[in-house]
Amino acid sequence: MFRKILYPTDFSDVAGKALGYLKGLRCAGAEEVVVLRVISDKTLECIQRGITLAGGRDVSQFLKEVHRSLQEETSTQMHRVEQELKEAGYEVKVRVEQGVPQARILEVAEEEQVSVIVLGSHGRSNLASALLGSVSDHVIRHCRQPVIVIKRD
Repeated sequence: MFRKILYPTDFSDVAGKALGYLKGLRCAGAEEVVVLRVISDKTLECIQRGITLAGGRDVSQFLKEVHRSLQEETSTQMHRVEQELKEAGYEVKVRVEQGVPQARILEVAEEEQVSVIVLGSHGRSNLASALLGSVSDHVIRHCRQPVIVIKRD
């Protein structure tokens, strides 16, 4: 039924919960997972603006370190998720992209020709008043593939 799964993650708690559900799909015949982390353009723009506005070497250097730290965190977390999925018996492909998260998720889903997308209902912004997060809402509304959305609680 679902052979190839796209798992977009921002490493939030609900993304971790979605990972648990994803592992359960292995028993249903799923074979491959594409793990996707989209580093938001907004995050990178904020870092770039900070560097530009800082002008001073110390602050500029600090902001460069923040960017490097973000990349290292992504690499470490992606490796952990990859290992966890391999241990569950999946073939795993890891992709780290930059852009607008909801747009990149849809583009990668098409590029990779996935059978289904499994994602958490809310990311790190975790707006309590929203029924769905803006990324998951956009993906549900515009995706051609089935989408499994895992609720926070």
